[in-house]
Amino acid sequence: MKTETPGSDANRSLFQADENCWRVACADKIALIVDAADYFRILRKVFITAQRELLLIGWDFDFELEMLPGESDGDGRAPDGFPNQLGPFIEAIVEHSPELHVYLLKWNGAVLAAPGRLMPALTLDIFGSERVHFALDGHHPFGACHHQKIVVADDSLAFCGGIDATEDRWDTSEHLPDDPRRVRKDGSPSGPWHDATSALTGPAAAALADLSRTRWHRATGDTLDRPLGAVTSVWPDDLKADAENVEVAIARTEPPYDDEPLINEIERLCIRSIEAAVDTIYIESQYFAAETVCAALELRLRESDGPEIVVINPYAALSQLEDDAMHVLRGRMIQRLKAIDHQDRFRIFYPATTAGEPIYVHAKIMIVDDRILRLGSSNLNDRSMGFDTECDVAIEGPESLITKFRTRLLSEHLGVSPEVFDETLQEAKTLIATIERLNPPEGRGLRKIEPQTEGVIGEFLANTRLLDPRYLPGQATSAGEGLRPRHLALVAGVALVGYLGWLAWRKRRGGNS
Repeated sequence: MKTETPGSDANRSLFQADENCWRVACADKIALIVDAADYFRILRKVFITAQRELLLIGWDFDFELEMLPGESDGDGRAPDGFPNQLGPFIEAIVEHSPELHVYLLKWNGAVLAAPGRLMPALTLDIFGSERVHFALDGHHPFGACHHQKIVVADDSLAFCGGIDATEDRWDTSEHLPDDPRRVRKDGSPSGPWHDATSALTGPAAAALADLSRTRWHRATGDTLDRPLGAVTSVWPDDLKADAENVEVAIARTEPPYDDEPLINEIERLCIRSIEAAVDTIYIESQYFAAETVCAALELRLRESDGPEIVVINPYAALSQLEDDAMHVLRGRMIQRLKAIDHQDRFRIFYPATTAGEPIYVHAKIMIVDDRILRLGSSNLNDRSMGFDTECDVAIEGPESLITKFRTRLLSEHLGVSPEVFDETLQEAKTLIATIERLNPPEGRGLRKIEPQTEGVIGEFLANTRLLDPRYLPGQATSAGEGLRPRHLALVAGVALVGYLGWLAWRKRRGGNS
């Protein structure tokens, strides 16, 4: 491994509040959670223990989601005795805890993407407990989305990462082919899915609660007071902390809106981390299309003896349109980086199951050397750098936490034990050499991604960045732009009328059959 050059900033914190992060706050405990099977199980335990307040800020919530698939009894209850579906579960825990209020804030555009999920949400809000509060957030420029994934319990424990409590997210770290538990509500199979989030306590959790209450106020105009009174710890006994007393930076992306300027702390933190790398830059992301990040990586690859760069991406997008829009851009970035990679230090892979099926990568992670770990909601695309609303958390050390987490991720992708990975890394010396030694030619492992052929539609979408726009510092939007909750209320009304009409048609058809 290389050492820092004289005059480097190895001993100076990269995190600068109001520059590349919003706040730096201590996490009394921190745990890193990989894949939604573990996350959903832990989330249930935290919800059951919460006493005063649950804040859920999300891109989407599916209230019909079975959180522990395959574990329901005949009455739809999970082994913990509460309903397995997310919506009924929330109603039950509110009834169980007489002082608990639950606030659910969902991006309004997710309703347009999946209108069928609005009905369970409205039912929960209108007919459920008065201590369950649901709102749609339309405080954004037209076309932008609120992409943050934050959960806070009693101001004392927070989750921040990439996992949404919605359909298609559940999977184990084994990513078993044809896992019968990986199934949608309509009975169709769901594909293997890789994701990650973090759990934090202490002042860092309280800071994420402040951010969540600010989001609620912007969306609804209502001010939420900090919950009063001491509460018992909501940290689950079986959640092992990966470190204690760690300084955590919270970084955001927020588009300019209502006379507020662009906040691009995540972009600045990304670029600053790339600049500080000595040995390795390890990235997991749903996309690989951010222009400023590509330029920063190009500069590092031009150097002699610069860091290795390993990127883990999905093989394909979730739709043909998305593939045309995002992966043509990815292909162009790959070509640019390969063209100047004079020391063979760049790799981009997708993970595959034991059956060779691509595993969809939804995790948003950057690990630089054994020094920096950033994890959150932001992807490496232009939207996440300056158009959508994002939230990441980042830490500088401890070294053991960061290297252990990178080992855990790569061991999962390569289908080997962490011990085997670490032993091979000691022998091979570099990350790329270790991957190539452990990577089998087929089955579970990492497969190279090559640029795809550009069709007419893909070329147009890539040239215009029509689906991957951004604002730059200094650009502004007018206060009247954006899809507001009133617009979604209209959509909800139309959807409700359509739903009732569909029920009437089904009833009439049943009577005639």
